[in-house]
Amino acid sequence: MLYYYYYPLNHTLLFTFTHAFMANTMTSPFFQANPDIIKPYALMDLDDTLFQTQRKIDAWDLPTAEAKNLVCATINKQGKPLSFMSQRQAAFFNWLLTSTELIVVTARDRSEIKRVKLPFDSWQVLTHGAIILARDGTLQAQWQQRMHSQLAPLQDKLQQLSQLFANHSKNDNSQLLFTPLIDHFNNGSANENLTIYLAIKHAQKDHQALVELAKKLPTLIRDFEQDFYVHVNANNLAILPHAVHKRHAVQFLLDQHLDHQRPSFGFGDSLADLPFLQLLDWYGMPNHGQLHERFSSQ
Repeated sequence: MLYYYYYPLNHTLLFTFTHAFMANTMTSPFFQANPDIIKPYALMDLDDTLFQTQRKIDAWDLPTAEAKNLVCATINKQGKPLSFMSQRQAAFFNWLLTSTELIVVTARDRSEIKRVKLPFDSWQVLTHGAIILARDGTLQAQWQQRMHSQLAPLQDKLQQLSQLFANHSKNDNSQLLFTPLIDHFNNGSANENLTIYLAIKHAQKDHQALVELAKKLPTLIRDFEQDFYVHVNANNLAILPHAVHKRHAVQFLLDQHLDHQRPSFGFGDSLADLPFLQLLDWYGMPNHGQLHERFSSQ
């Protein structure tokens, strides 16, 4: 047998609830187009995201990348063209310049960024996040001091690693090309040259050899994984202190210097880009490169 229960309706309560609901609904206006554009922040990785070498253009078979359509984006140390934008990439970059505030987020250091022949006029996050340049091109002082305090205690260990790889590079059979990345940091009273991270390439561009080396690195010195992490992408292996990361620098800018009311988005090609991209409102990647390959394989 079914039983039905009827409860007396409180009309006053129903009216109050309905009125409150309608009031809240009507306070949210419908969208209307506004001719006063608020430029979003576009936080962009550079190499293999906005441009790439001819070798990678061929490997990825990029569209609109015929020789007649290429735009030179970077030069090498001898001043010769090195990296290029396809016609589509150049159009995308032009849109970024005119429609957004473009903020560079790159592994390139202060000397390497000078070989990028593209106009930048906002913040620049360089050297995997160890360096921040303000809009006027000067070093961001607060970030400088923060990096000094975190890098200085690691100099002995970075020197140990540098010596190991320097000795290995002297071996006639060595295929490893080792470079310590050094820049000066101000501790509030004086500048001091500090090693930021160690970069290793393979002379024959053997990516798998770098992957195997990365597996061995934690055995080289005590507490390696406590102080450092390793990033491998194509023919680049980097040994970086945990304090040095694009994500940390971007978080600093978002917290201290960027307008919270303005939307943000970003693009990057590397797994090392993903942590900083996830701080933004939207993010994406080119349809090639390490990040694309990882997501495509899932």
